[in-house]
Amino acid sequence: MLENSRRLVAATIGAFVLWTAFAGQFESLVQRSVMVALLLLLGFLTYPLRPGGRTRGWSIALDVVLAGIGIAAAVYVTFNANRIMTTLPMASPLELGLTLGLVVVLLELARRTVGLAFPILVIVGLSYVFLGHLIPGRLGHRGFDVYFIAETIYLSDIGVWGSLTGLASTLIAAFVLFGAVLLHTGGGKTFMDIALLVSGRSIGGAAKMATIASASFGTVNGSAVANVATTGTLTIPLMKRLNYPPQFAAAVEAVASTGGQVTPPILGAAAFIMAEMIGVEYLRIALAAVIPAAMFYIAVLLTIHLVALRSNVGLVPREEIPSARQALDPLRLIPVLGGLGGLIFMLVSGRSVAYSAAIGIACMLIPFVIGDLWRRRNVAATSRTLFDALVEGGAGIVIIGVMLAGAQILVSLLNLTGIGVTLSSLVVAIGGQNIVLIGLIVAGSCLILGMGIPTTAAYVLVASVMAPALIAVQVEPLVAHMFVFYYATISVITPPVCIAVFVAASIANVGWWPVALNAVRLGAVTYVVPFMFLAYPGMLWSGSGLGIAEAALSGLVLVISTAMLTSGVSLRGSRMLAGAIFAPSALLALYPNELALGAAIILLCIGIHLAKPFHQSQMKLVPGQ
Repeated sequence: MLENSRRLVAATIGAFVLWTAFAGQFESLVQRSVMVALLLLLGFLTYPLRPGGRTRGWSIALDVVLAGIGIAAAVYVTFNANRIMTTLPMASPLELGLTLGLVVVLLELARRTVGLAFPILVIVGLSYVFLGHLIPGRLGHRGFDVYFIAETIYLSDIGVWGSLTGLASTLIAAFVLFGAVLLHTGGGKTFMDIALLVSGRSIGGAAKMATIASASFGTVNGSAVANVATTGTLTIPLMKRLNYPPQFAAAVEAVASTGGQVTPPILGAAAFIMAEMIGVEYLRIALAAVIPAAMFYIAVLLTIHLVALRSNVGLVPREEIPSARQALDPLRLIPVLGGLGGLIFMLVSGRSVAYSAAIGIACMLIPFVIGDLWRRRNVAATSRTLFDALVEGGAGIVIIGVMLAGAQILVSLLNLTGIGVTLSSLVVAIGGQNIVLIGLIVAGSCLILGMGIPTTAAYVLVASVMAPALIAVQVEPLVAHMFVFYYATISVITPPVCIAVFVAASIANVGWWPVALNAVRLGAVTYVVPFMFLAYPGMLWSGSGLGIAEAALSGLVLVISTAMLTSGVSLRGSRMLAGAIFAPSALLALYPNELALGAAIILLCIGIHLAKPFHQSQMKLVPGQ
């Protein structure tokens, strides 16, 4: 009964998202409040307080009360949207109570879905609003009346019903649904088969397959943690079976799933939020992410290759690798190509992102249904697949929607108190005009602030607090936001609170600390790449063609040098010699100067030449060659 109710509500959310993407959304407060009400209902059905046990009756009653309070608060806004937007009402005692109830319900649901870290951050923000007037100096504020705080959070379109909640209920929801339909209409099997076909028989093929498949899933998934939980159950056991150390297998999956969040065209939904926050076109964000994403995956794949050369790992058995005909089965491939083609065509044509996603979904469903009719598949089975896609799409929005609604509360509080500007000015005061020092402070802050928080919400938080510090020292807004976005993203693999690592380690049945160390090694270049945004404008596809080429070449030198260092390559039997060559070449690649780049390339070429005997001797260790 409970499961059927959950599926019905999830399908309703999916249908609501699809309909409003096609026909146009309702007035903003109505759209957002209806979506929040549905997400709260689904959230409590999906994440009950106690799924079983002696206190199940009490826990159900509590869940019903909490869900009722949250839904009532959202529906109240739905029916009073016109009054709220036209009269700027003063909060009544009833509305004050609804504000408190909605905040408590959102934080409780956030605790159940992603843990305590995010709710604690919001509670700290609320405490600062109420008690900040007691703090002396620049970090204090003038204080606010409780009714004014309620008006800001609940009775306006800058509080919980602000732009982030709007994105969650329109653009991001449409793309989550797009991803669910893509996977159910053949994309999931196609991605895995193509990844196996491309990399299965190469050295380190199983790990490379995991990287490619997780990247494909991750860019439309929206959550590195969910991606690990989905693809990791397939890739990690395969790698372990082929003699990969469990901690390395888990690290590969965690890093690859994280990389999907920085891969265009979607960047795990952050591209839409970034476009909204800095006022640029979505396609500009996707284009800016191309070179950095390529650097990320070249580094990961090269490191995997070099580590596999040094280890006694097997190749994927031939019988487990699909043929080209199987991997490129037209009945599965055409819906995938149709969906992606329709999406990209509509975006390039200038249509809205949500409408483009809806057209992409239609371009997937039509050939999928035709293919099922061609195969004479049972109509009920086809309908069940489409219903399952709606269910998964609706369910996939819950965590993102709750996180962004909570993040919107936090952002509204930051703006209300001005603490974001204050912290940014303090960072600038400490760093002076030294862009590298400011970048280091901002990077460390982003890694800390993003710990334990899903990527999308983490980006929103660091963009509100830390990006202004970079903009204050004349860094372009796009560069500043991409900088903080990268560090917010890799916080999920950075110890001590590395939630993607925790999930991967549990699947591999190994301690999380060795997995975290391997993950940092595999993703090492990602900790450095954002500083190249500051040094090379061309890294984000800005400036002249020559500048873009120089940035790409510098990035390639950095990537190869870093991979050589982190994979433990020895030159002439000496790790010190390898460090003496590859470390300077990596550092010189970071310096925007033609002579420095030339010296880096020369050092890298010398190192690769000296590494040849290493490759030849180690390749003999790999069985199945």
